[in-house]
Amino acid sequence: QVQLVESGGGLVQAGGSLRLSCAASGSIRSINAMGWYRQAPGAQRELVAAINSGGTTNYADSVKGRFTISRDNAKNTVYLQMNSLEPEDTAVYFCNANLVTKAYFVYSMDYWGKGTLVTVSS
Repeated sequence: QVQLVESGGGLVQAGGSLRLSCAASGSIRSINAMGWYRQAPGAQRELVAAINSGGTTNYADSVKGRFTISRDNAKNTVYLQMNSLEPEDTAVYFCNANLVTKAYFVYSMDYWGKGTLVTVSS
């Protein structure tokens, strides 16, 4: 009923930039927060950045000053502008949304995209 579709991943050199996008679709009443997580091989999934409905943002310490998260509420889309990329940023990036559906409006639930691979070469 709800799906998140990511795009924008790819291969870049260290110091380069990428812009990830994630569009949520389906029977959505409202989206409380959207964010990006990443998972490197052999590592646990970690929060990269998140943004709530009011525009308040939260970033992992490792990406502060380099990444910027934003959202277009009219399009139910979240973006992650990634600048000054480092090899350590290499991971699969997953889009996440905490949202309320039109059918179950009394509580919110988390939804996940399938992920997009970001590879940064040294």
